[in-house]
Amino acid sequence: MDPRPRTPIAARFLPSRYYYGWYIAIAMSLVMMAGVGVGFYGLAVFLKPLQDAHGWSNTAVSGATGAYFVISGVVTALVGPYVDRRGPIPFLVAGLILTALATALVGLVDTLWQLYLVYTLLALGFGLAGGVSMNAIMTRWFVRRRAQAMSISSTGISVAGVILPPLGAVLIAAGGLELTAPIFGLVIALSVPIVVLVMVWDPSQMGLRPDGREPPPKDATEGGALSDLVQRRRWSIREVTRTAPFWAVVIAFTLVLMSQTGFLIHQIAFLEERMGSRTAASLALSTAAFGSIVARLVVGTFADRLNKRRLTAGLFVLQGTAVLLLTFIENDATTYLFTLLFGFTFGNVYMMQSLLVGEIFGLVSFGTVFGLVSFAGQTSSGLGPLLVGLLEDSTGSYTIPFTVTALVTFVGALIVLRARPVPVRRPAPGVRR
Repeated sequence: MDPRPRTPIAARFLPSRYYYGWYIAIAMSLVMMAGVGVGFYGLAVFLKPLQDAHGWSNTAVSGATGAYFVISGVVTALVGPYVDRRGPIPFLVAGLILTALATALVGLVDTLWQLYLVYTLLALGFGLAGGVSMNAIMTRWFVRRRAQAMSISSTGISVAGVILPPLGAVLIAAGGLELTAPIFGLVIALSVPIVVLVMVWDPSQMGLRPDGREPPPKDATEGGALSDLVQRRRWSIREVTRTAPFWAVVIAFTLVLMSQTGFLIHQIAFLEERMGSRTAASLALSTAAFGSIVARLVVGTFADRLNKRRLTAGLFVLQGTAVLLLTFIENDATTYLFTLLFGFTFGNVYMMQSLLVGEIFGLVSFGTVFGLVSFAGQTSSGLGPLLVGLLEDSTGSYTIPFTVTALVTFVGALIVLRARPVPVRRPAPGVRR
């Protein structure tokens, strides 16, 4: 698809001396803070209150959370190819509206089937507005400075993690889920005008180039993964699924996101038991989110110059180690310290997933490839909370399930090292790809 020219309203007022892609990155950060942040951290905030209010088991509520991740993953895989052909903006707007509505409805559920229905609607919205739509925009606007730009855009998720858990604790104490859920839904709805007024899918729609600079080299040997030949290559699903790097990325992130999400969704419940206070537990989760903000911005300053496979593997190892330390060392001071250490990793893990896909498979087919990768990751993210909930119900503590999540994360670190770039040969003269 050749994107149609478009000049957003915001471009008429923002200083033109700065590359518009940076405005996109900042606006995307706000959208991610509302749409993805509430859609992700809200699940952790809702978990224990849903159990307390209705007498549901950990497994029952975790099952709804698991269904949410699986369904959103399916939607992401289905919408990916359409994002490549038609652009992500319509899907992003529709998804945010649906996510806002479904989040507000969480406060009205009274039976378990209603919870599963509302979480299904929430999953549909998140699948449309989540990673594939948002990252497709960022991947088009930046190539050489992609990691730096994504570190800015995805910081909004971590900001949500700092604000939402303690805010959720206060709101739940004041008025329960009946008050908390509609306020969270309103926050998501406020992100829709940002998309409409600021966002543009492709820099060419405004007569600009990625990074705001000269085009990348056309020879793959000259520019490597950032060359025009690699970044503009079009992939079919069949071609993608026949490459070893694709399966290395899929398997590694399937394992790690299953473990990471299983830990994150249960983290407030785990820390509330240990620390004896929902407020203290929420503050610890906010500490992790704060660590994620700092680490993501720091990593974004140098990740564009590093081997991303090795960087990702290192983050996986650090994350698994942090979970083990949190599980086996019971002390309030070290709990905050190790939660912060965990926070240094989990935001960067999602960013590295997008960066690896963009570097290996380019920007033209990013939606198609990332949709498949995200489907696997979202499905495993759905299994994570459910499996952790089942193990906690059967063993009576989080020790065994969190130990398993850490060990699985270490396995993912070994596998991701196999995600080497796909060799690309320059087409013979007269041959078009």
